[in-house]
Amino acid sequence: MSFTVPMGQPGLQHDPQWYRRAIFYEVMVRSFADSDGDGVGDFQGLISKLDYLEWLGVDALWLPPFYASPLLDGGYDVQDYRSVLPEYGTLDDFRELVTQAHQRNMRIVIDLVVNHTSDQHEWFEKSRTDPHGPYGDYYVWSDTDDLWTDIRIIFNDTEDSNWAFDAERRQFYFHRFFSHQPDLNYGNPAVHDEIFDVARFWLDLGVDGFRLDAVPYLYESDEGLGESEPETHDFIASLRAMIDKEYPGKVLIAEANQQPQEVAEYFGSEEAPECHMAFHFPVMPRLFYALRSQLVAPLIETLNETKDVPGAASWAVFLRNHDELTLEMVTDEERQALYGWYAYDPRMRINDGIRRRLATLLDNSRHEMELAYALLMALPGSPFLYYGDEIGMGDNIWLQDRDASRTPMQWTPDRNAGFSTADPGKLYLPVIQSLGYHYSSINVETALAQSRSFLHFVRQLLHVRRSHPVLGVGGYDTCLTDNQSVLAFVRTLGADQCRPGETPETVLCVFSFAHHPTTVTVSIPESVRGKHLRDIFGGSVFPDISGKNTVTLTLGTQGFYWLAVE
Repeated sequence: MSFTVPMGQPGLQHDPQWYRRAIFYEVMVRSFADSDGDGVGDFQGLISKLDYLEWLGVDALWLPPFYASPLLDGGYDVQDYRSVLPEYGTLDDFRELVTQAHQRNMRIVIDLVVNHTSDQHEWFEKSRTDPHGPYGDYYVWSDTDDLWTDIRIIFNDTEDSNWAFDAERRQFYFHRFFSHQPDLNYGNPAVHDEIFDVARFWLDLGVDGFRLDAVPYLYESDEGLGESEPETHDFIASLRAMIDKEYPGKVLIAEANQQPQEVAEYFGSEEAPECHMAFHFPVMPRLFYALRSQLVAPLIETLNETKDVPGAASWAVFLRNHDELTLEMVTDEERQALYGWYAYDPRMRINDGIRRRLATLLDNSRHEMELAYALLMALPGSPFLYYGDEIGMGDNIWLQDRDASRTPMQWTPDRNAGFSTADPGKLYLPVIQSLGYHYSSINVETALAQSRSFLHFVRQLLHVRRSHPVLGVGGYDTCLTDNQSVLAFVRTLGADQCRPGETPETVLCVFSFAHHPTTVTVSIPESVRGKHLRDIFGGSVFPDISGKNTVTLTLGTQGFYWLAVE
């Protein structure tokens, strides 16, 4: 497979708000491409696939942790913030990755695990052996495990307490996640300085921003519930101020699985900005709920609740990622319905979520996959794709924990799906061989050869979206319809939002979640009346809507329209 790279590219262009128009792609280094035949993906393997990602239309890569780690939690148990796992390569390899990505006008965003470290981190080792030394107060210690009993246990299927006893220090330490991940003590200013210095280290190496992992849990208090405490927002604001001053143009992305208004608080305010972006956790489960219930009201309610954000902020919208499809923030009734639809086998569940990929969640339905992606690309915010979902990769629920959806990328129908030249038994995880998702038929090479493959559909979506900036930074207004299965909204880009060379633009987006063809009458906002509608994809002109307050459309099974208003 070869992908032509244009010659004489300008490289990375300075744009302080680049993230608002970008398309992100989450790529796990371990899972993407193995260059040295040891069965594990690495930086050089990822570098060799940058042309593919550029061809696809990706603007930025998000890399989950690649730091030195015992790998008891996929790298989120950090042992050393300033080194990389040897099997991934070296710091020089990482520098080359950043350079090569920037030459293709792609940016690199990495995970910054701010809430906890591994219990094998040097800080924790010194904290437990020398309680009165400089690191003695780097973690949250207590003589009793009776503190903060109201704080919920997140990993409730593996942990029965947020406290663990350390036999050497003879005290309990606090952990919001696994017991081998002690929480840092943000009541200690020295911890702030350490995290600031870690951020500077990677920014100096050229990264373009950070996803702040588990950011709501930095502080605990007797009065609160250990989530989104005021001091947590103060810390993020101070980190943002440092980065804006010393590294302008870099981005902070909040991973805050909270209720809609609480997630929005991580944008901060105009006076005290916090994160540039925040993952839109509230909208994700409602989208999957609508796909099966055929009811869009809960989805519309969530979108309306979260449409008002500071001017330079942006949502990070996504369908799937390396974690489970979390159901923490839905009602009990919705959770049970989602389990029944998408996780009927207990092996498909983990914690309060579902550990499956997009294609298997949707039973490989092309209608549903296209609808989900089309909506993702049209929602307010910047879309995040998960590696392999663009070809409809499957998962393996027989693997442990969240490895079900972290298997090797499928490049070719050859041995090991073209991921590695290693003996198949040496792969860090086996490639997918289940019926319907076998790597011999689901892979990049095969998808490239089929002009109507899902891969080509996704690429078209990405490139059409790029040519219509309104879908990235335009305003959002829901339209009333007479059909409970149809979501309609207008995206509007005003003259004041346009960059040089862009023109004001309005797009009417209509999505049917009905499991059969349907018609819908959409109430048109006043700004759209007296105009014509043209299909963005095929160019077909729809009936004249001048002088009308509504437009009636017919949609196929789970169909959609992106209609330019002209």
